[in-house]
Amino acid sequence: MSIAAQPRPPTPVIVAFIDDNRKEFGVEPIVRVLASTPARIATSSYYAFKSRPTSARAIRDVKIVAALRRIHAENYSCYGVRKMWHAINRDGSCGRVARCTVERLMREASLDGVRRKRKKPSTRSADAADCPTDLVDRVFGVLAPNQLWVADITYIPTALGWVYTAFVLDVYSRQIVGWQVTNHLRQSLATDAVTMALAARRRAGESVAGLVHHSDRGVQYRAVHYTDTLADSEVVASVGSRGDSYDNAMAEALNSVYKAELIDRHHWDGLIDVMAATAQWVGWYNSARLHSQIGYRTPDEAHSQLAVMAAAG
Repeated sequence: MSIAAQPRPPTPVIVAFIDDNRKEFGVEPIVRVLASTPARIATSSYYAFKSRPTSARAIRDVKIVAALRRIHAENYSCYGVRKMWHAINRDGSCGRVARCTVERLMREASLDGVRRKRKKPSTRSADAADCPTDLVDRVFGVLAPNQLWVADITYIPTALGWVYTAFVLDVYSRQIVGWQVTNHLRQSLATDAVTMALAARRRAGESVAGLVHHSDRGVQYRAVHYTDTLADSEVVASVGSRGDSYDNAMAEALNSVYKAELIDRHHWDGLIDVMAATAQWVGWYNSARLHSQIGYRTPDEAHSQLAVMAAAG
């Protein structure tokens, strides 16, 4: 037997897995199946482990794994090690957990994060001469909410044909402030998304005057009704000048996350199916999903914390 094929020392997670399934399958058949996986152990090691008193570490490992499985499932099973580490420590049910412990136990429990594909959707572009100035120039750093929003459209294949989703994202908090799902690419797709965003800010009593709205050159964003909607709220339009994905990188990144965490993991029947799932995902994204670029807070937390500081100042 090669070194790579040697059985590993038993761990509480592997032993607990065997215990959970031994009545149905038996110990030896489970061990044979595990032999081709990173969880391989020898039958003798399993029984030796069972005969020893359970250590405090083993007891704690089982508790942590249960928490990791719960947190992973509650977050679309999309978190990798870094976010799971922050999430379990925010959760607090297991006390303080080291990153190396999270990494070890996730590996043993076969818990993985999702990996994003790098693929740019294509939409019809307006002529560069008809577009506003690029006020962002690929620099997406801002100091507060409602200073810079980015917008883009992505597409989803369904059994009934293509469905399209438009998002509007606040760059500071990474909060999705507006969205819409339709089965067409008419200008109302983009207009409905930004109208939702503007209405939400008005209801919250927040000013958007002077806010920069940045998009690519898609014709939906250059339609008269869309530009009038921005102008009526004193929002300044900005369009990427160089015509590639880097001009609107943050909006492209949101589309990539949406695809990886929701869309690419299911087969969709049609518009209603995608719309319902997107509504649920957006709610989770804003209120529960941890974001590394804002200090592993949620977008809602990042937005509300700045609002509280502004009110106090």
